Amino acid sequence: MAAPAPSKNGRKALGRLSLPERTFVADALRAETVGGVLLLVAAIAALVWANTLSGSYESVSDFHIGPSALGLDLSIEHWAADGLLAVFFFVAGIELKRELVAGDLRDPKAAILPVVAALCGMAVPALVYFLVNITGGGSLDGWAVPTATDIAFALAVLAVIGTSLPSSLRAFLLTLAVVDDLFAILIIAIFFTSDINFAALAGAVVGLGVFWLLLCKGVRGWYIYVPLALVIWGLMYNSGIHATIAGVAMGLMLRCTRRDGEERSPGEHIEHLVRPFSAGLAVPLFALFSAGVAVSGGALTDVFTKPETLGVVLGLVVGKAVGIFGGTWLTARFTRASLSDELAWPDVFAVASLAGIGFTVSLLIGELAFTEDPLLTDEIKAAVLMGSLIAAVLSSVLLKLRNAKYRAVCADEERDDDLDGIPDIYEEDKPEYHLRMAEIYEKKAAEHRRLAEVTGGASDGSGRPA
Repeated sequence: MAAPAPSKNGRKALGRLSLPERTFVADALRAETVGGVLLLVAAIAALVWANTLSGSYESVSDFHIGPSALGLDLSIEHWAADGLLAVFFFVAGIELKRELVAGDLRDPKAAILPVVAALCGMAVPALVYFLVNITGGGSLDGWAVPTATDIAFALAVLAVIGTSLPSSLRAFLLTLAVVDDLFAILIIAIFFTSDINFAALAGAVVGLGVFWLLLCKGVRGWYIYVPLALVIWGLMYNSGIHATIAGVAMGLMLRCTRRDGEERSPGEHIEHLVRPFSAGLAVPLFALFSAGVAVSGGALTDVFTKPETLGVVLGLVVGKAVGIFGGTWLTARFTRASLSDELAWPDVFAVASLAGIGFTVSLLIGELAFTEDPLLTDEIKAAVLMGSLIAAVLSSVLLKLRNAKYRAVCADEERDDDLDGIPDIYEEDKPEYHLRMAEIYEKKAAEHRRLAEVTGGASDGSGRPA
């Protein structure tokens, strides 16, 4: 498949990031990678626990705690899914707000590529699931399960296989996941909302209004916002709308643009504080109490024979890769943007395959889609695990094939010959950089001339006949 012809203005698809954006992406992905490794450990622990001591796993997961008078007498598993994941979606809301006002999504020309790729990467898996279940006579309720991408798990895979993925591809993956999270939130809000309690919903809306007003007035203090956030969450839960929506709404309200004298915007500051809790505790605990499914030969066989579970596996492995790659190629083709010189289309396909890891949000949607059928819920969870595993292995193989090229690109991105703390690749159009390099080379040349004279003199002395 030929790459699209470059446009007259030379615009590049998946081109080099600006230095501030590269720094932000590196910091964000570093935290997500650590969280992804913990998520991976939690998922393995859940599988081992559920398959060796299934009785204790079920009793702990089903243990209820919370004030029943407030409608919050929930199981541990329920607290993890509705409570802890609200923190995860709060961080996702901040990320989305930042992308919209200060990141790639701010510029419509730059935003169109990841947005279209993400939309295609959700539509095609849903279509794959739909076709498999129409053909096999399965339930269509799980169409949304394979539409999600788990950025933390995907980055954990990158950390494990040790690939030096260029920053442009990492940023593309991060932006994809942010847009993916946005539409996953909309899917949960629209398609998985039970009967609405309008009194509780009105209370949640009022609470959000107070939250926004306090932010506008510049009021500070965690002791004000944390209790208010808990009240908003509780009201949202009792309204019948999934409680994680409260986390997203509050995240979107934070200001993510910097003012004069600010090193970080309030949104960036709070995200920096909350992200370790989200990635290091909230999401791994959710995985611990959601990924524990019984794994046996028969269960694994069922994953590939039942239309619901097969639709999930094929949606994650095939649908995600085809959807994201196809959306990216079509966007580049019709906007006449050429792929960055350092990358090839197989790189885009490898990242698209990596996005087939749908762990966290896919597990959540699976629970919401089949609440009336616990057995099918567990089978869907097994399908999510299997599909994510296959996607991880496939993308790892594809990325490994290009790892030597990635290392060369990353080395070029990190090179800092003038030792000023800024990669040289960002300074090549600045006269000061070339003057500094000229001075460095002149010093090196002078040193080599001195050494040449010294070694030349020694050679003359030793070579003179007696």
